[in-house]
Amino acid sequence: MTGWLLILALLVLGGVLSTLGDRLGSLVGKSRLSLFNLRPRKTAVLITVLTGSLISALSLGLMLLVSQQLRVGLFELDRIEHRLRDSRTSLSRSQADLKRSHSDLLQAEKGRKQARQLLAEAERQARSLRAALGPLMQQRLALEKQRDQLNRDIRAKDADIQRNQQELAQVKGRIVAAGKELKELEANLLALRRGDVVISSGQSLVIAKVKLQKSSQSKEVIEALLQQANKVAFQRVLPGQSQERQVLLVPRGDIAKLEDVITKPGTWVVSIVSAGNVLRGERRVVAFPDVRPNRQVVRQGDQMATTVLEAEERSSQEVQSRLNLLLAATFTRAQRQGALADGLQYDLNNFNRLGNQLRDRPAGQTVRLEAVSLRDSDIADPLVIELRWLQAPGNGQAGAAAGRNQP
Repeated sequence: MTGWLLILALLVLGGVLSTLGDRLGSLVGKSRLSLFNLRPRKTAVLITVLTGSLISALSLGLMLLVSQQLRVGLFELDRIEHRLRDSRTSLSRSQADLKRSHSDLLQAEKGRKQARQLLAEAERQARSLRAALGPLMQQRLALEKQRDQLNRDIRAKDADIQRNQQELAQVKGRIVAAGKELKELEANLLALRRGDVVISSGQSLVIAKVKLQKSSQSKEVIEALLQQANKVAFQRVLPGQSQERQVLLVPRGDIAKLEDVITKPGTWVVSIVSAGNVLRGERRVVAFPDVRPNRQVVRQGDQMATTVLEAEERSSQEVQSRLNLLLAATFTRAQRQGALADGLQYDLNNFNRLGNQLRDRPAGQTVRLEAVSLRDSDIADPLVIELRWLQAPGNGQAGAAAGRNQP
């Protein structure tokens, strides 16, 4: 209803203003007024134009004043259209999101159905597991018993490890002593060059296992060891002469300590060791006793050392060098484990035959060599080994050499 009133007001206002403008134009024309130096006629036209512009301005102002919708449509139409486009775009996005949400909802519903199925399956499995729980509990008890047994075994192994650590500490002590001996050797280098060394520092003159039945036998056993060591020393420093004097000197305090040790229960390994380098012709050999508990250092079947003979190593010198390296590594391993023997025992004929076989092997063949112990050996026992040669992995065993000859 407001719009019709506005239109009626505009018509009335336009008629009134038109009548006034016409009257004003007629008065100006009759009065022959002149504005801005214009002719009266043109002045009347100007008045009529101004009156019509005033009618339009008043009409527009009245409409803007009365109608908020007109003001909004006239001044905010572009912004409203822009917001409308944005709203339509947001609506499209919202519809797309709604479709995706609906799809996700369907997928979630499907997942829920699958979860229900899995839950039912899990419940069936749980019932099966509960049925199997009884036997498992029995197995658990059995495993706990095994665990207790393993713990006891571990404690026993820990005790063995502690003993091995003690032995390792002793070995480290011997290494330190060996370093001191090396310095002494360097200090005696000039003396070594001036003469023929027949006994080296640290060399054992005699090695023997001792197990006393009675403690009163200690003096007799020690006397026999010293006599044998004196005989060996005399033969080396004064070869060809009749043994008519004592050349071996052992401190009495060391002999007393040796006697105290070997009277204790058990089997002991006693060696008389030279305290320094001795040249041929010298009249005195200073030595000291070394005593340690007897123990097994090598088991039968132990692999002592290995090496690889490459395919291109075929000459006699290369094969011999590789075999000598294997023997040296074996002897070093035996000494590191505590063996006091002067060398290795193996079959010399088989050793030579093995060298020939290695030289005549097919071209391009790589061979792995190993040294294996043939019997159990204690600290003072000689180490008897067998040399074996195998092809590279995948080619199979090729041969072996064994024996009992001192190198």
